[in-house]
Amino acid sequence: MTLPKLLLFLSLPLYVLDQVTKFWTIARFDPPWHAPGDHIAVIEGWFHFVRVHNQGVAFGFGNGTAWAPVVFLIVPLVALVLIRVFWVKGVFNHPLSMLAVALLLCGIFGNLTDRLVQGFLLEDFKGASFWARLSEGYVVDFVLVKLPLYDKIVPSSHGWWPAFNVADSCICIAAVMLFIGGLYEEAAKGKTQQ
Repeated sequence: MTLPKLLLFLSLPLYVLDQVTKFWTIARFDPPWHAPGDHIAVIEGWFHFVRVHNQGVAFGFGNGTAWAPVVFLIVPLVALVLIRVFWVKGVFNHPLSMLAVALLLCGIFGNLTDRLVQGFLLEDFKGASFWARLSEGYVVDFVLVKLPLYDKIVPSSHGWWPAFNVADSCICIAAVMLFIGGLYEEAAKGKTQQ
């Protein structure tokens, strides 16, 4: 399958799902500072829907810092340029790698859209300047799951994995697929050299 077809039939539907679920979350839950702890228990004590504002990156790294909104707005743009460069160079020629790139693009665009839009939708910042509202941009995370034994690794988590969203899931799956695709390509190169 070609990249345009993957984008149309995989990336675009997942991007729409990501945005719909995020806007549902915003419509259903007040901002976390208005209603801390508000949640919907899908499976009590194991799987909840919440509203988390993540201005940082994975696991909330950089959350609440002045530099995070700017840095994590630039990082996805750099990632998009690098994906384009690697695509042109033919790095992603294995079907698994192509599928991973389609998922990765969905994840990048999903979270980038949040960073560009969500700060402007916050009622508490309606009168703020353009740059102030842009700097309030955040990624909407809403899925919260409890993992067995995770509290042993991170005791302060009480076993709850950091909240995530559809775009985050796409990025994580893409990373695993790129790794597996890379191993497959290396194994194939080894066979041809023998």
